[in-house]
Amino acid sequence: MSESTAEERLRRWRLVLGGDADGTGYGPTGEDLRIDQALAALYRPETPAPRGSRRGSGPRAAGLGASAPSVARWLGDIREHFPAGVVQILQQDAIERLDLTRLLLEPEMLAAVEPDVHLVGTLLALNKLMPEATKEAARAVVRTVVDDLERRVAQRTTSLVQGALDRATRINRPRHHDIDWNATIKANLKHYQAEHRTIVPERLVGFGRQRHGVQKDVILCIDQSGSMAASVVYASVFGAVLGSMRSLRTSLVVFDTSVVDLTERLSDPVDVLFGTQLGGGTDINRALAYCQSLITRPAETVVVLISDLYEGGVRDEMLRRAAAMQAAGTTFVTLLALSDEGAPAYDHTNAAALAALGSPAFACTPDLFPEVMAAAVQGLPLPVPES
Repeated sequence: MSESTAEERLRRWRLVLGGDADGTGYGPTGEDLRIDQALAALYRPETPAPRGSRRGSGPRAAGLGASAPSVARWLGDIREHFPAGVVQILQQDAIERLDLTRLLLEPEMLAAVEPDVHLVGTLLALNKLMPEATKEAARAVVRTVVDDLERRVAQRTTSLVQGALDRATRINRPRHHDIDWNATIKANLKHYQAEHRTIVPERLVGFGRQRHGVQKDVILCIDQSGSMAASVVYASVFGAVLGSMRSLRTSLVVFDTSVVDLTERLSDPVDVLFGTQLGGGTDINRALAYCQSLITRPAETVVVLISDLYEGGVRDEMLRRAAAMQAAGTTFVTLLALSDEGAPAYDHTNAAALAALGSPAFACTPDLFPEVMAAAVQGLPLPVPES
């Protein structure tokens, strides 16, 4: 191993392990020293002085303290030295480990943070506590995240769902001007005649004649308990995208122990998010009762319940409502989470009960959600990820 390679390994170990690894013989300088200090401020906060000593006379490491200026400087440092994805993780750790939540109520702090989904969830939980001077800055942070998410998901969601709606209305004995030639060729590729270099279509695929107007009703029913923060953010953005499609009639309902219909705010997901109130209990049964009242065309309706299924209401009645909707022809989808956070915590008993009713409960990433909705509106099996 060359001397430069060995020194680089020592450098990396020293930065990973912090001051406890001074035995590596590597002393950080320059930018490495600033990186080390930024990480120490978060992961080696100020050490309490030994009992009986004067405050500040014992050993200590770097710390963020409790002042907005010091935290704002630290936020600037990590944004200078780390990529955006790492910055978001460090911010989230700082909020959780050092209890910096209250500092997010100050406008100057919000101007310094890196906007991300987790930060939006924290701001929504603080919404009712925010002074008026902070709310505009908070909305700006939320708007940045929402606009970025919409750019990421809107085109693919619209394309997949609209394509599924079109396929759902196709007919197999179309008139000439109703033939979908692309779909017809795809459906008859096995009938290709090599000697004639052509396809003999055994089956014609055509567009149905009711392609305009509302084809499906979609009801998004979102658990707004504290653990569902990221799901609420993503669901609000997807709700706005689905709500913009004229072929869908989309409703958005959020619930804890009460139920709030935010459908009228769907044109702006930021308004939807600030209409939520993260935290509190959970009454899925009450939420499903309200969703049932919205259903006028059961066979043309998709209900998407996004919840960890920790029911605080009447469990047996919740299951009966889910069964009744499916028996009436409604497509009932259960998502344990709508986020990138991996396997969520959820009520396994209720998930198994819903699966037994024909509605498998699974966690869904934002990338998979358009495919789930496309399958649901077309009446196909859902693309359930492998556990």
